[in-house]
Amino acid sequence: MMTVREFSEATGIGAAEILKALMKGGVLATINQQIDYDTAAVIAADFSLETTELVPEKMADIVESIDDVLKAQNPEDLKARPPVVTIMGHVDHGKTKLLDAIRSARVAEGEAGGITQHIGAYQIEVNHRKISFLDTPGHEAFTAMRARGAQVTEIVVLVVAADDGVMPQTQEAIAHVKAAGVPMIVAINKIDLATANPDRIKQQLAAHDVIVEDYGGTVPAVEVSARQKLNIDGLLEMILLVADLEDLKANPEAKAVGTIVEAELDKNRGAVATVLVQNGTLRPEDNVLVGTVAGKIKIMFGDSGKRLRFAEPSTPVEILGLESVPQAGDILQVMEDLQVAREIALQRQRQQRLEAMAATRGPRLDDLFSRIQQGQVKDLNLILKADVQGSLGAIEHQLTQLNAGQTAVQTKIIHKGTGAITEGDVNLALASHAIIIGFNARPDPAARRHAEHQGIDIRFYNIIYQLTDDLKKAMVGMLDPEYREVTEGYADVRNTFRLPSREIVAGLYVTDGKITRTGQSVRVLRNGAVIHDGRISSLKRFKDDVREVTAGYECGLVVEGFTDVEVGDNMEFYRKERVEQTV
Repeated sequence: MMTVREFSEATGIGAAEILKALMKGGVLATINQQIDYDTAAVIAADFSLETTELVPEKMADIVESIDDVLKAQNPEDLKARPPVVTIMGHVDHGKTKLLDAIRSARVAEGEAGGITQHIGAYQIEVNHRKISFLDTPGHEAFTAMRARGAQVTEIVVLVVAADDGVMPQTQEAIAHVKAAGVPMIVAINKIDLATANPDRIKQQLAAHDVIVEDYGGTVPAVEVSARQKLNIDGLLEMILLVADLEDLKANPEAKAVGTIVEAELDKNRGAVATVLVQNGTLRPEDNVLVGTVAGKIKIMFGDSGKRLRFAEPSTPVEILGLESVPQAGDILQVMEDLQVAREIALQRQRQQRLEAMAATRGPRLDDLFSRIQQGQVKDLNLILKADVQGSLGAIEHQLTQLNAGQTAVQTKIIHKGTGAITEGDVNLALASHAIIIGFNARPDPAARRHAEHQGIDIRFYNIIYQLTDDLKKAMVGMLDPEYREVTEGYADVRNTFRLPSREIVAGLYVTDGKITRTGQSVRVLRNGAVIHDGRISSLKRFKDDVREVTAGYECGLVVEGFTDVEVGDNMEFYRKERVEQTV
């Protein structure tokens, strides 16, 4: 890291020229702003200067990937370690009850009266073997950690209720697990109910490309009842069997490295973090570097609230002693020198601030061809949301034909569904470097804001050939987006009135942004699907015509040529602006 002024003095390039080059790259900086080596090297190359990165000795041992750490271990030092399991599934299908049933069945007699604290993860023992469970809030946390490059889960247990079946969140969980490439076990829960139908569940799973072993597939399925504690042992034995196939090993004698699962600021105890140790053994008094934070471990607690003297691989522990709160997904590593750890943490903080200045961007169709030529792209990951199931089938057929027609890059649908585009879809796009396609489907306000913040490309279509045409053009570098939509407001339909002219007035409550009578178009959405796209005919507050209505106010609106408005519909107001493509 060096300031723009220092870089200017070292290279002889004028500071104004450097600032101009930074602005072209999307970074607004000052002369005292620090830049990293990669940024400096790009600018130096523009001025025909060669650069060499000198890595300080203290930086040479910094861990960037836990996979790399495990690969670097001597095979003779590796020992078997417990699997790390995450339980996922649809709301109300019994995830929490299943976790409780597993835990209560395995709590030792002596701990029954002890204080148990929630640390976001816990470990149980089965047949003298341990299993670690991550008690995360579903696939959102799973995906958010994966988006930050942290993969802590080795096995996912997918819970499906035997009386309910595969639901939207189940489908999302399946998509997340497949994208992560993690082995899956299906736990068919609530088999004690009279309405339970496990065979129907297996058929529904097969329709979503999850073929259980009974149907000739590779995914184990175990029938359980969390409420009655039926066949919990069978599920745990299956987890151990899958873990044996994965051959999970680590070196307990090495310096500890692990991943932060949860972290918070406790008003009494300071920065508190739950870490899952993935290699080596962690001990109190260890100096640690955790992302942009350093510290010395004062105390370690296990999931039962007892103090621990050490934590071996796959053990979740709560640690105290960090100087500030790290982020979930940060890598923890033991360092010899606390001062060195503090210096590196400070350098990472500066780097983070610099990166925050440049807008983050997900993959975009606009620059797909250049990325193909550079060899950066082999598969174009797509998340497909449509108004009806029939549209999904037709689009999939067209994309299959598109893939057959060329070999440079293949389109790959990693998740599909009907209804509105959600924050979960945006998180999956972020973790999987995917583009979201909305076919007569729109994002809800929260999803749109999240996509804009993360730079995720969402494309909207209502004609299939335009969708495939755009993908085809992007693959051969011909895509030239002329216009981009800017969403300016959202409103809910609270009431409807019929005028003598037979026009329907929609009584609206503006939930976000604003409505402008001129220059805006309006989409009418029902359950997230577009049922009409048109112009605003009139806009009133009480009996007065108005030019604009902002969030938090009510108004009456007539959509030109459309009379099928119903209470409960949503409206999205947008305008189109011309976009000049930049290189």
